[in-house]
Amino acid sequence: MNEPLSEWSERLVFGIDPIDAQHKQLFDLAATFEGSGDEIRMMKTLASLSNYVVEHLREEEALLELCGYPKLEAHRELHRRFRTMIVALLEDARQMTLDEIAERVHYLINGWFYDHIMGADLDYVPLVRAHLAAAGEPPAE
Repeated sequence: MNEPLSEWSERLVFGIDPIDAQHKQLFDLAATFEGSGDEIRMMKTLASLSNYVVEHLREEEALLELCGYPKLEAHRELHRRFRTMIVALLEDARQMTLDEIAERVHYLINGWFYDHIMGADLDYVPLVRAHLAAAGEPPAE
């Protein structure tokens, strides 16, 4: 897991309010794994992160389906892989140190997920923005 990690930045804002807010929330949750903590807090936060990932991916897929995104099945497969990685972390966490858990969370969010946003997610932005504009929804600020 020696891949470069990235922090939240305005580069990740696409002008799609619900998606932008959820992406930022995932980075904010990952940031809570910094510093010292206790095992109970860490496991609760990890469970919250896992639940939020599932919620975000479900909502993003529903939006893409609504917009008629032609690469939806491939995108869903990427999401399935991500959910699998999160489930594996939840299973492994009981045998890991707090530092190891934090490292895995940062890899998943600040590594894999960041790359996913800047690659696969960036691909759907024009279609979703056009759909929202046609539906009369104002562009995000």
